[in-house]
Amino acid sequence: MAEVTKIKVIAVDDDETILDVYETGLAADGYEIKTFSNPKTAKTYFAALKPGEAPHVILMDIMMPGIDGISLMHDIHSMDATAHVPIIAVSGLNDAATLNDALLFGAMDYMVKPFDLAALEAKIKKAFELARKRATKSN
Repeated sequence: MAEVTKIKVIAVDDDETILDVYETGLAADGYEIKTFSNPKTAKTYFAALKPGEAPHVILMDIMMPGIDGISLMHDIHSMDATAHVPIIAVSGLNDAATLNDALLFGAMDYMVKPFDLAALEAKIKKAFELARKRATKSN
């Protein structure tokens, strides 16, 4: 019987309530979840990752103090260890310009807050499968 890979998710959001939803909801459904409420701390963490330590999927808020999610996405995708990691932007902003910027600067998908956890999980699984297919092709 094949071992099921636990999907590793890192979430960056300055809203502690949203992080709690990730930590309780996603963890209860079998995801390995790590959260950051400070985007600068998250950037430092991503920069220190070695190849093979990267998460499978990143959930990224857009509006955060210090470093906005769009800038952080760009930074993450310019780092060797995390350049390939799919990012799902999760934001309270629901305008075309924000969606366009998120997709232009590295998000593979977009979710508007408040979100349905099952819908978010479907997007995470889709991102994980896509990343796995890409990794298989590049090896």
